[in-house]
Amino acid sequence: MRIFYDFDQLVPIPNPVITTGSFDGVHVGHKAIINRINKLAREIQGESVLITFHPHPRKVLFPKTAGKDLFLINSQREKIELLRKAGLQNLIIVSFTPEFARISSIDFIRDILVSKLHARKIVIGFNHQFGYNREGNFDFLKELGIYYNFEVEEIPEQDIHNETVSSTLIRKSLQEGRIQRANAYLDHHYMIMGKLRAGNLELIERNIQTLYIEIEEECKLVPPDGVYAVRIEAEGDSFKAILNIKNSRYGDDRRKEDICIEIFPFAALNPLGGKDATVYFAKYIRDEIEFTGTDELRKQLERDKSMVEELIY
Repeated sequence: MRIFYDFDQLVPIPNPVITTGSFDGVHVGHKAIINRINKLAREIQGESVLITFHPHPRKVLFPKTAGKDLFLINSQREKIELLRKAGLQNLIIVSFTPEFARISSIDFIRDILVSKLHARKIVIGFNHQFGYNREGNFDFLKELGIYYNFEVEEIPEQDIHNETVSSTLIRKSLQEGRIQRANAYLDHHYMIMGKLRAGNLELIERNIQTLYIEIEEECKLVPPDGVYAVRIEAEGDSFKAILNIKNSRYGDDRRKEDICIEIFPFAALNPLGGKDATVYFAKYIRDEIEFTGTDELRKQLERDKSMVEELIY
């Protein structure tokens, strides 16, 4: 997958089949769009293209209201990796600024989709709107497509368990600790990417292995306090683990350094501190418990391990 951070960086893309959007979560609905643009691109010997935005438009447009407490399913690095796995061929990450937000829908189509990208086909999700004041929509694209000689297609809503999948619905599920429901909407395990570092030294000295993982971005959504069954991938190592989240908060006073994400692996491992890792969440196990001593913690971890080892993930 080729990645561009500016329209002026673009190299020629043959017969582009284009979609746009934030694609937070790269959920089942987003994957339906990517699968469709890949199929259409193959039919015309072209390539698929996604135009996405960083930071999230709501953070820029409504910093004191709708964007203020918006936590995102993916960091930018996580989103890039998920889009790569989904088979996208070209990713354009637009720096979303107040100036960019003032571009009208017709200018966006004419000056970017047509003049810079030479769009052959444009695919949008159900009820997608774009441009200044969200004035652009499917009907507007169809009308301009006749004039500028590109085709337009709209992907229907994607339903899971009779619910329309959306990033908003997934965020709500994650913030409630409903990991399995969120994973069903995502069609993959919710993830956290970050650097591992050595865990609680006192526990390590008592032969209880622990690691911490650092959050990369302030607006990364973290599930609520509790204990989770996870799988860790870290530069060639892959293992199941128990993960404990504590002190997570949402609101004005929530800072990433307030959140402790501690990992208890099941097996002795080579030193992993400093390595890049990805944590894949499988299931919420239990509430957090305060222990009076190491022996209590050890016994609880054994109970947790027994439960988690029965899970297939």
